[in-house]
Amino acid sequence: MSSGALSHVRVLDLSRALSGPYCSMLLADQGADVIKIEAPGGGDVTRHLRPYVNGEGVEFLALNRNKKSIVLDLKSESGRQAFLDLVAVSDVVLENMRPGVVDRLGVGYAAANAVNPRIVYCSISGFGSSGPLRDLPAYDIVVQGMSGTMSLTGEPGRPPVMMGPPMGDLAAGVFAALGITTALTARGQTNRGRYVDISMLDCQISLLAYFGPWYMATGEVPQPRGGGNPRLVPFGVFRARDAYITVGVLGEEPWQRFCKAAELDHLLEDPRFATNELRSEHRAELLPVVERAFLGRDAEDWIRRLRVADIPCGPVNTVDRALATEQVHHRNMVVETHHPVAGAVRVLGNPVKLSDSPDEFLPAPTYGQHTREILSGLLGYTDEEVAKVVGSEPAGAR
Repeated sequence: MSSGALSHVRVLDLSRALSGPYCSMLLADQGADVIKIEAPGGGDVTRHLRPYVNGEGVEFLALNRNKKSIVLDLKSESGRQAFLDLVAVSDVVLENMRPGVVDRLGVGYAAANAVNPRIVYCSISGFGSSGPLRDLPAYDIVVQGMSGTMSLTGEPGRPPVMMGPPMGDLAAGVFAALGITTALTARGQTNRGRYVDISMLDCQISLLAYFGPWYMATGEVPQPRGGGNPRLVPFGVFRARDAYITVGVLGEEPWQRFCKAAELDHLLEDPRFATNELRSEHRAELLPVVERAFLGRDAEDWIRRLRVADIPCGPVNTVDRALATEQVHHRNMVVETHHPVAGAVRVLGNPVKLSDSPDEFLPAPTYGQHTREILSGLLGYTDEEVAKVVGSEPAGAR
């Protein structure tokens, strides 16, 4: 892409599957020139995962917009040299292989830094580049379990469950994008690159947010809370007559507005519920009253009433309903790309709105689509040199 805050940044993306591609997509959405380097034999595994649109994997289409694709065999001398030639004219390298793999291939941080001391090199792995678990494999479900976040998800007394979205992968991608842009900012002052070391487990521990400090301060192990909040009442998921809604009441003045909107004025006279602390202490007496009241009206009626009273609330949408809402479309969070094989494909938009963020997205690339363009146009390789690198793999548009 030619516009956007990161249009001056070139990223070499060695990553695959989810955490790395999500990171590089966030960078590409802000205009970074992301070159996705795919292995011979079919490239990123998500190209081949169901469901498909005209034979193209939906997950790949969703995570790899605004990127270019080249095929390099990093196990060959010519492929490795082509990669290092690209490092010399790039700003960022991103990878999410197991620690040590890129070093054995000769394309790790030391090799990249020797070619270009200004390179920002980011590695995403399950447990980071150090520590006793460094060399172990990990997936999203593993780090959700190990971090404690899974123990907080679900209903009390029920088995632990994963968070709906794969937050182990996605959070690592977001933190990696933050680490990369932080290192690029520092490079502007020092003219030196950085190594950015992202551990999926570290990211999940960070997302414990206030739960970790609560435990360390009190010694009480946090438990799953379902749709409620251990400190606030009423605050959570409630069933209306026809559907579920979410409601959050924080503070005494909102409590008064809530009671009036819900026609529960008598609760304002009950000393057990005079403060939030007392309402939490007497939640067993208060919640049944509130829950019975919610059952008396439809969800839409409740949301209208509570919004008039300026009480935070909303429907519990299914995915289809969430993606159909006016607010989501107004914010361009559902966008359409036009893929040469899959055709018109709707994907999720960019949540980071800068004043110069590009508002049009390019489709995910086909396998090896830009190999010849990049090797010849960017590196100046001859046809003979391109043929040596590519071999029988796709050389892109001819």
